Amino acid sequence: MLRVHLRLIDGERRTASRLWIASLIVACGAAAAAAQPLPENTGLPLPKKTLAECIAIALDHHPTLKAAAASIDAAHERVWESASPYLPQLNALYSVVHQQTSVAAQIQTGGGGAPSGTPGPGTKLQVSNFYNTGVTFSQLLFDFGQTLASIRSAQASQRSVEDNRNETRDTVILGVQQGYFNVLATQRLLGVADETVRQTSKQLEQAQGRHEVGVAPKFDVTTAEVTLANAKLNQLSARNNYAVARETLRNALGINGPLDFDLVDNLGTDRTRMSADEALEIAYRQRPDLLSLIDQEDAQQEQVTSLQRQYYPTVNSTGNYLWKGNDFPLQDTWMIGASVNLSILNGGLVRAQIAEANANLKVLEYNEEALRQNIALQVRQAVLNVQQAAESIGVAEKGAQQARENLELAEGRYNTGVGNIIELTTAQVSLTQADATYVQALYSYQTSVATLENAIGRPVILEHP
Repeated sequence: MLRVHLRLIDGERRTASRLWIASLIVACGAAAAAAQPLPENTGLPLPKKTLAECIAIALDHHPTLKAAAASIDAAHERVWESASPYLPQLNALYSVVHQQTSVAAQIQTGGGGAPSGTPGPGTKLQVSNFYNTGVTFSQLLFDFGQTLASIRSAQASQRSVEDNRNETRDTVILGVQQGYFNVLATQRLLGVADETVRQTSKQLEQAQGRHEVGVAPKFDVTTAEVTLANAKLNQLSARNNYAVARETLRNALGINGPLDFDLVDNLGTDRTRMSADEALEIAYRQRPDLLSLIDQEDAQQEQVTSLQRQYYPTVNSTGNYLWKGNDFPLQDTWMIGASVNLSILNGGLVRAQIAEANANLKVLEYNEEALRQNIALQVRQAVLNVQQAAESIGVAEKGAQQARENLELAEGRYNTGVGNIIELTTAQVSLTQADATYVQALYSYQTSVATLENAIGRPVILEHP
């Protein structure tokens, strides 16, 4: 009996030591948690926003979308740059030349132009000013569609930039969805942690009560205390994860201020699902990165056409109205005419440019083929992940129900003296893990659906009414 008593005392000392260490860890964790940016509690309930409202906020505020919109504006202006050769070109000029020339040369030129040649010996030279002012005009009449092909190329490039903006938009929406559901998941996990602390506190009270009346050893009390300390540590971690999730969502929304609202909890909402073939068909029609690549191919093809038209002549009209002379009033003159320009030999420049453009077109075509294969892989994987996540919810929910029943049985057995504290704490840990697994299954399902929506290029997964 003495040996047993000594062993019990030694066991209690070790348990007390573990309890002291656990308490120290709780204190350190509390200090660390105090430094984390937790949501401000003003005592008033915050307004709640739906997922659609959060997406609308991101579409209005996210800087990457504003940059994409500016890129579209730049592409639109490049279309006008390509169209400018079709529009009239009008220039004004004014020049003053301080020159030395002979009187005879001035008479020969009539004061209407700068003389040429060197005066002979004995010629009287005179220094004077020569003025030249007026307007010149030019207009492209016909170039066999060279400029038109350049315009079409610029327009296709603009459509490609717009598709890139849509791709950026889809990426922003996916980030908001992931951040939204992450906040809901961490909020639920915080609720699980809070419930675990409440349950373990009740179990500690039960162990203390049974120990006071002499029906339970001190070991039950210290075990319950250690379990409660671990539960509080998990609670601190869950609270910090929730605060970090809110900050992550704020960043996904593209806002600088605090997140001054809560979220509508639709983590458990079921959604309709689709087959891989149906999803892939939609992806090939809607994926903005694929559409952008196709538009780039169109732009490159028009560029090839524009280069090929350089082999044909261009017809231009020109005209000017000028005032020239050494003294005012100046003499006026005008000219109007047309010209035909044809490049006969340019060292193979055009041929090389066409060959380069065709090679770049081949690169885009091969990239399209590779992208289609990647899209097929992404879509099929997303469909399979949605199916697996949907099935996991039912399994996890059943496991949580069984763990809750098991805890109720363990509590009843411990209260009647049939069970022990190890059985009770094990059942509590199992329930906590099962509840966390169920929340993780819901989160995985929602994020899998969001990934599928992103993979097919548009949100066609609708919520059940």
